[in-house]
Amino acid sequence: MDLSLTLRILPAVFMVLIQYACGNFVFNVTHKFAGKDKQLSELKSHDSFRHARMLANIDLPLGGDSRADSIGLYFTKIKLGSPPKDYHVQVDTGSDILWVNCAPCSKCPVKTDLGIPLRLYDSKASSTWNKVGCEDDFCAFISQSDTCEPKTKPCSYHVVYGDGSTSDGDFVKDNITLDQVTGNLRTAPLSQQVVFGCGSNQSGQLGQTDSALDGIMGFGQANTSVISQLAAAGNVKRIFSHCLDNVNGGGIFAVGEVESPVVKTTPLVPNQVHYNVILKAIDVDGEPLDLPPSIASFGGNGGTIIDSGTTLAYLPQDLYNSLLKQITTRTPVKLHMVQETFACFSFTSNTDKAFPVVNLHFEDSLKLTVYPHDYLFSLREDMYCFGWQSGGMTTQDGSDVILLGDLVLSNKLVVYDLDNEVIGWADHNCSSSIKVKDGSGAAYSVEADNLIQSASSVIKGTFVPLLSILIWVFLSFTSQFC
Repeated sequence: MDLSLTLRILPAVFMVLIQYACGNFVFNVTHKFAGKDKQLSELKSHDSFRHARMLANIDLPLGGDSRADSIGLYFTKIKLGSPPKDYHVQVDTGSDILWVNCAPCSKCPVKTDLGIPLRLYDSKASSTWNKVGCEDDFCAFISQSDTCEPKTKPCSYHVVYGDGSTSDGDFVKDNITLDQVTGNLRTAPLSQQVVFGCGSNQSGQLGQTDSALDGIMGFGQANTSVISQLAAAGNVKRIFSHCLDNVNGGGIFAVGEVESPVVKTTPLVPNQVHYNVILKAIDVDGEPLDLPPSIASFGGNGGTIIDSGTTLAYLPQDLYNSLLKQITTRTPVKLHMVQETFACFSFTSNTDKAFPVVNLHFEDSLKLTVYPHDYLFSLREDMYCFGWQSGGMTTQDGSDVILLGDLVLSNKLVVYDLDNEVIGWADHNCSSSIKVKDGSGAAYSVEADNLIQSASSVIKGTFVPLLSILIWVFLSFTSQFC
């Protein structure tokens, strides 16, 4: 992917109107490439039961890690259809729909190096499947027009990612079955009909054997996302959180209000497609760096974006240069470039003791501390590389953009509260547990998972710090096929 590609932030075209909802669910999430080495060039009584159900939490199993040296995207396992069948999908906060590979599909991946089974969704095998036609309100919403004709045709979608990968297919409606939290470390299945994409044609890295999954699950803010659909049905609040473990892989992914640990928050910039926040300052162990004016003031459409679908952290060129200069001034090392984008150096001592922390300060006094073991990764035993990248990304009006991915989000509980339009985080052991609270006030523990822990021994190979499927995403829906 060309990292100098101008980032074009789409205008906020989705107005989300969600009734007050109150559910919590848990997703077991795994980092997509936990334990996998790859080449640099490749780079989650009746009344009381009903109350708990209406105010539920969801637990999603996680797989993967965010380490650049074993590479990092996270994925989860969901169930679709009746009877429910398992699908492994990438977790992405930078896009807004769920889609899975569907039968028949001649260009969909049939195997993966991740040690997990792949499956094509087959509508004919599900008793609860329904088509989504041009006459459906969902289709009218995404197409933003009334030109989908004839009304009897299916509602089609076309997704384009920043690296040129695409997914095409039709929207369908079927049951999604998730793990509802019913007690401490206990879950029970909860099913609801949702609309999702049935992909019949994938291109680019979406079909590559080494990184293939069954699809992508978007956790963006639009009401096309699964969390918004669950909230509209009254099952959940539009609050989700993740804790990405880049030490052991996997982590925690939950839908619902977090009671502990306590998380401080910063406002989300309103009317943005992505999770934009206001970065006020950056310092290297207390020594401040100069920020581009558009970053600090959010002039135009610039600013800072939080995105779990991105592995590394991308800074404007001048800021990137200043950051590396400040770090290497404190700890002198001789840098050389690997694969043209990674600044690397030889080092045999303890990096956490030798290198400074980097602090990012956001509106409302929220601080994010990035430790050396977060921003450095080991290319081999005596060589380290910086995960900071010179992104060169700007908006259409020329404003600079900072994109913060798993590099800075790992080993922290990150909470996205869409109801209150805030995001926040706290340092946390992502191999432990968190407590989520339902509408009745009951709080239950949700523990960490690693979907591919048992398969890690077979996931070997070369090193990839950059999985570009979701390194930067823009999503476009079209109705031209209707």
